[in-house]
Amino acid sequence: MKRTTIHIFAALALLLGLTACTQDEAGFLPEGAEGTPIVFTATGLNPDATATAGTRAPVDGDWEGVQSVAVRMDGTVKAYNVTPSTSDNTGATLTSTDPHYWTNHNNITVTAWWPYTAGETTPPAVKVAADQSARKNFEGSDLIVAEKQTVSYGNPTLRFTHRTARVTVVLTDYTEEQIFVRLTGLSTENGNPAVIAPYDKGGDTYTALVAPQTVAAGTAFITCKFTNGKVFVYKMQSDAEWKAGEEYTYTVSLAAAEDPGYTVSEDGKTYTVYTDEGLRNVAKLVNEEWKLDINITLTGDINLTGIDWTPIGKGYNHQYTGTFDGGNYTITGLAVTGSDQYAGLFGHIGSGGTVKNVTLKDVKIESNHSSGNVGGVAGWSYGNIEYCSVSGSVSSNSTAGGVVGYQSDGAITGCNSSATVKGMVRAGGVAGATNSGASLTGCYATGSVSVENNTTSAAYAGGVVGSNGASSTLTACYATGSVTGSGSGTIYTGGVTGSNDLGTLTACYHAKWTVSGPGGATGGVAGRNFKDFMFGGGIITACYWGSNPYTGIGYNEGGSTTIETTKVTDGDWLDAVEQMNAALQSAGSEWLYELTGALPTLKKQ
Repeated sequence: MKRTTIHIFAALALLLGLTACTQDEAGFLPEGAEGTPIVFTATGLNPDATATAGTRAPVDGDWEGVQSVAVRMDGTVKAYNVTPSTSDNTGATLTSTDPHYWTNHNNITVTAWWPYTAGETTPPAVKVAADQSARKNFEGSDLIVAEKQTVSYGNPTLRFTHRTARVTVVLTDYTEEQIFVRLTGLSTENGNPAVIAPYDKGGDTYTALVAPQTVAAGTAFITCKFTNGKVFVYKMQSDAEWKAGEEYTYTVSLAAAEDPGYTVSEDGKTYTVYTDEGLRNVAKLVNEEWKLDINITLTGDINLTGIDWTPIGKGYNHQYTGTFDGGNYTITGLAVTGSDQYAGLFGHIGSGGTVKNVTLKDVKIESNHSSGNVGGVAGWSYGNIEYCSVSGSVSSNSTAGGVVGYQSDGAITGCNSSATVKGMVRAGGVAGATNSGASLTGCYATGSVSVENNTTSAAYAGGVVGSNGASSTLTACYATGSVTGSGSGTIYTGGVTGSNDLGTLTACYHAKWTVSGPGGATGGVAGRNFKDFMFGGGIITACYWGSNPYTGIGYNEGGSTTIETTKVTDGDWLDAVEQMNAALQSAGSEWLYELTGALPTLKKQ
């Protein structure tokens, strides 16, 4: 009996021993133990010598400069210190004063990254610095990640890769001292900069870290500026894809560089144009690279004679929304001929866009498009046009204006035109048509205006505006050229506007030359005045005309709240000036008339 008992206890001990061995092999640590701190080995940043564009380290191919990384395990993020290997710094050891622990021998999934901002639970999106000229900003623009890697007990190794791409520029063949080198035309996704100031490595080598992206052929992606004021721009020869973790080197010979004719501001938003070619190049940036909101400034006169101009903001989908400042300089010989739907110096000015302070001399703007909108400054505008002057000729199969073809919303201020204007549907000395609350203030036209209608639909010819649409206003505007309406259909012809449809005219006049058109639809001030009993409008206050046999309004349709039109006889404009100025002062206008010659002219207070 005793012997049997001994055998039972021996068998039980053997069974317990086997059980303990099985648990150890399964990886479970002794019950109650805290576990073993995890110390990681980091690799992966040294370049692959066999690759044409391998991964790279933050700066020079090693871990130097990386002080700590974030390590996430089981949803918890902890900071680990980096100790580069002493041999070549291409590897590193990651340790922490508050580490993750091994609680068993099973494989674990780990994500790690650098740089790390307290509170982050996942690697951030790539967002590099715009100014990487300082080494610390260049280094700090990198993002290295070991994403969801399986780590085994006894060999916890993390292989990091770069989320950024690296672009290096090597300059050759130049003698001038450069002021800066910039990477331009970059993707702004995730808040990344469009322009980057790279890190100067010396030896005419510049390098920058960028977000992975595709750079289209023709993109101006390297810009060099020199002390003599010249700016050299280099375009991508073919589509390029800058991939994460890879380096791309471009050797640029300045001996073959061409002056683009403009300089670019540090933020990439303002282009200062100093040559004719520069203006053409900037127009391409808007039309071909969709830089619709850049600002453009002229520093001298521009001659476009002999060039078939492509309008800036060439169509509805390319509306220009920046600010163009002509600096009171002159653009000569602007010519747009053909079938453009929107033609002028600008095709389409979008809401918020502004064109100002430019003289357009000897323009030739023509469009045979059935819905063409043409003007010296712009074919169509939702924006603002200020203090611009136009001479030459403007014609369209549809709508033409000396300054703008169609102004919808926005404002035209202090502009004038001596251009000859011809249209088939609408023609005006300053604007072919206005609508949607557009305003013209302090504007005048001295050129002849004509409409020749070849349809049964209505047509409009006006000394200032062909058709003044809903809620639009003309204040302190005048015309002195002849206005003619002819052809088929109903034609409204007026010294100031062909038709005032729900709009307002205040202190405007037409004088000197004739206004001619069909009887009953032609007036010294307006061919038609229309008031809608629901929407109002049709208001004309202190407006004058002279030197033609018609009444002030050819056809008053729908009545009006106010109609004040007076013919000036014997060329005596003194009383008219007093009445117009009284109306302007009552309206709080900054513009007034003065009579220094035979006809009133405008001045701004």
